[in-house]
Amino acid sequence: MTRGRGGCWGWLACRLSRPLGSGLLSCSSSVTSAKAAVNGVHLHYLRTGGGEHAVLLLPGMLGSGETDFGPQIENLNKKLFTVVAWDPRGYGHSRPPDRDFPVDFFERDAKDAIDLMKTLKFKKVSLLGWSDGGITALIAAARYPSYVSKMVIWGANAYVTEQDTEIYQGIRDVSKWSEKTRKPLEALYGFDYFSRTCEKWVDGIEQFKHLPDGSICRDLLPLVQCPTLIVHGEKDPLVPRFHADFLHRHVRGSRLHLMPEGKHNLHLRFADEFNNLAEGFLQ
Repeated sequence: MTRGRGGCWGWLACRLSRPLGSGLLSCSSSVTSAKAAVNGVHLHYLRTGGGEHAVLLLPGMLGSGETDFGPQIENLNKKLFTVVAWDPRGYGHSRPPDRDFPVDFFERDAKDAIDLMKTLKFKKVSLLGWSDGGITALIAAARYPSYVSKMVIWGANAYVTEQDTEIYQGIRDVSKWSEKTRKPLEALYGFDYFSRTCEKWVDGIEQFKHLPDGSICRDLLPLVQCPTLIVHGEKDPLVPRFHADFLHRHVRGSRLHLMPEGKHNLHLRFADEFNNLAEGFLQ
């Protein structure tokens, strides 16, 4: 089983030249680790590259920049892009506070993400959002249309169905996850926080099932103005194809790219193909 709605693949573990808190990672080019005060919390981010085009990577449930985007941090074009990978509040190293899930948690993440990039003095930004990060990206693009240049999303959904809630219940108990996907998250969070937060996430995402049409952000999709690429893995066990089709129909002018062998973690499993696709779209 792939990790629910995000992924922790231990990419960074063998590339840390010093502990995260010291601020520098050893990769093909330097990666800065830092925190910024945003909206009353201290948000952690990784930053690499020196290009004029700023790109923010938005992770999935329980994810962080370092766990969810190793191949993108390492291999996206450093001359074209300045890449920032953030940890949403309560995730990764953006703790405290502990993660919570009020009904507006995606809206809160979207504001945090945009305000982080403004705090870092970027004039505009493109968004690469995976899973929950894709939902956050959609909301950010709708709420801040003049600030978002382009957007690539995958594994995202704009509403919750009964079929989705059955999938979510299947990942509630992290002790049933495979050791490969569970262990890195235990190392990052400790088992108790990891387990408790996953359960809280399942309850948090299921809140939307009780809203009209199960909506997370369906009403915002027509407000998205930026060029948008929707990528979908045809073998994604966590987000059914109909969600990608719905986004494609309702985000004006969007492109849909299907990866026949892709699962939820398509940007990790097929990193070179995904990176080339994303770079081509962003340029």
